[in-house]
Amino acid sequence: MTTLLKRPAQIGSLLLCTAIACSTAQAQNTARPDLGGVWSNASLTNLTRRDGVETLVVSAEEAAAMAARVPIGGIEGGFDEGDGVNNTPAAAADDFGSRAYNNFWVDPGSNLALVKGEYRTSYIINPENGQVPRLENPTTDYQRTSFGSRYLTGIGNADGPEALPLSERCILSESKAGPAMQSGLYNNTYQFVQTDDYVMIDVEQMHDARIIPTFHSAEEARAHRRPEVLQQYMGDSVGWYEGDALVVETINVNPLQMQQSSTAITKNGKVTERFIRYSDSEIVYRFTVEDSDLYSQPWTAELSFHTSDGHLYEYACHEGNYSMPGTLAGARRLEAEQK
Repeated sequence: MTTLLKRPAQIGSLLLCTAIACSTAQAQNTARPDLGGVWSNASLTNLTRRDGVETLVVSAEEAAAMAARVPIGGIEGGFDEGDGVNNTPAAAADDFGSRAYNNFWVDPGSNLALVKGEYRTSYIINPENGQVPRLENPTTDYQRTSFGSRYLTGIGNADGPEALPLSERCILSESKAGPAMQSGLYNNTYQFVQTDDYVMIDVEQMHDARIIPTFHSAEEARAHRRPEVLQQYMGDSVGWYEGDALVVETINVNPLQMQQSSTAITKNGKVTERFIRYSDSEIVYRFTVEDSDLYSQPWTAELSFHTSDGHLYEYACHEGNYSMPGTLAGARRLEAEQK
């Protein structure tokens, strides 16, 4: 400090450089979408359109009527009114898992997705039929792992912890963490933090943190990819700004995550996300999935993040994951009884 005080010319130069750097950063920031804050994408809309629904956009009245019939937690027609308790589930019944929930535990939203003032019946906007254009005969040995039956009946492989889905192991919320961040049964809140060189997205469920480096161009971003061998959860994401949009391109997602994802890609695919600050209270979020090994064409989905109450709540998954030792202990007990 003493040395600096003796050199006022250097101090002046340093302050001038700092001022120039700051003004440049501010000029860049004013051209970028301001995404900072706490947001929610909660809605009763699914990635794909339900059978019998023909149009992407419906009126407010139609949306309310459809929302009243949307299955919540696997239960057709939503949850019971009154005390919100869904009858005691029968052991090993087909709806055992879904009946374990009631209104107290869930917060999926109360209406269909509202995007730019329109109520949407699917997140997918292309193809126009609202369906994922999966290849009937994929050109890869990729196999999607579905845990739907396990969720509904409680019956499934319990040879060890690795046999359970990532979400039950408290590792990752596959549909919310990204790439391709969608809503679910609860904890649909996200916090966005922007700096000059990074965007961080904290996902309330599991508190997965997407840390995305940003660059001046797509070419520069792609030149700074991580080593392919890493195969990280949530993939290798890089970003850049195009006008009023933050663009994030992700490749090389951990195969285990992709096996359990509705937006799967192989090592040859990519997911491109665009975030646009549509209004003070809305971020329009669009993502395109491209992988000729799995899909007959690229496909695009769109939803919105809306301003939340400003709180990101704790999701104590590991601390409260009593089901894991119970599941494994029950399986070992059953094996012993069958010997």
